[in-house]
Amino acid sequence: MGQDNDTQISEFLLLGLSEDPELQPLIFGLFLSMYLITVFGNLLIILAVSPDSHLHTPMYFFLANLSLVDICFTSTTVPKMLWNIQVQGKVITYEGCLCEIYFFVLFAELDIFLLTVMAYDRFVAICHPLHYMVIMNPRLCRLLVLMSWIMSILNSLLESLLVLRLSFCTEVEIPHFFCELNQMIHLACSDTFLNNMVMYFVAMLLAGGPFIGILYSYSKIVSSVRGISSAQGKYKAFSTCASHLSVVSLFYGTGLGVYLSSAATQSSHSSAVASVMYTVVTPMLNPFIYSLRNKDIKEALIIGVPFMPCIY
Repeated sequence: MGQDNDTQISEFLLLGLSEDPELQPLIFGLFLSMYLITVFGNLLIILAVSPDSHLHTPMYFFLANLSLVDICFTSTTVPKMLWNIQVQGKVITYEGCLCEIYFFVLFAELDIFLLTVMAYDRFVAICHPLHYMVIMNPRLCRLLVLMSWIMSILNSLLESLLVLRLSFCTEVEIPHFFCELNQMIHLACSDTFLNNMVMYFVAMLLAGGPFIGILYSYSKIVSSVRGISSAQGKYKAFSTCASHLSVVSLFYGTGLGVYLSSAATQSSHSSAVASVMYTVVTPMLNPFIYSLRNKDIKEALIIGVPFMPCIY
């Protein structure tokens, strides 16, 4: 292999969603608006849950954690994109790219784990209501969140370390608005077999596994709800799951849609545009889904009680 091919490059070019100069102000305004809505919307959820003692329950504890993760998730990619548009540049350093991959994988996996934990919480609440507070005690809730963080950090570290072993030659253009793991692997000029195998195995284990867990929880929930005799009881049981089910459907639906459409069309640009749905739009819509469907959250936002730390 020649000397040029052995040289490790120091930066990449993020091509973004469009290279048309006339569209850049529109893209900047749109993404800045969505980013601000995401941050303030999820921050309102956290501030609504924290001070209200009536919301110091496992369900809202997990919701506050999900809102925090969503803020971090969208903050991993959007600010850099906005900065590049503002300065009319495309450059991201090699170290910056690794950081984006690390934190993107970390918070994406945390989203998945927290949605799974929330499904388990709803399963216990509906299928074992008499033992709910005993099973979902504060210690278990904190442990579930801690384990979610630990597994996400280890997975993200593994994926990032595997990227470090790759060599990049002359192809430095990333047809995306952030350093997406799959795109980085495709750009490498060294052997990527191990990276691909680990990436797909982890995806099946840490994304497919939780999804199966969510489906199992809801299958048990549906069976329990069907056994409730009164229509009012069925509606109450279903209403406690409606927001979570909407968020799960949105996250997994858009995520699967991106990768299935990408595999079908083999278009990197189409994949970049479609990925906006689960990287930006979904974190933005989550606060609206929970606040519009949840009477307790709406009351907490309206009352605006003074801040105090959550017991969980």
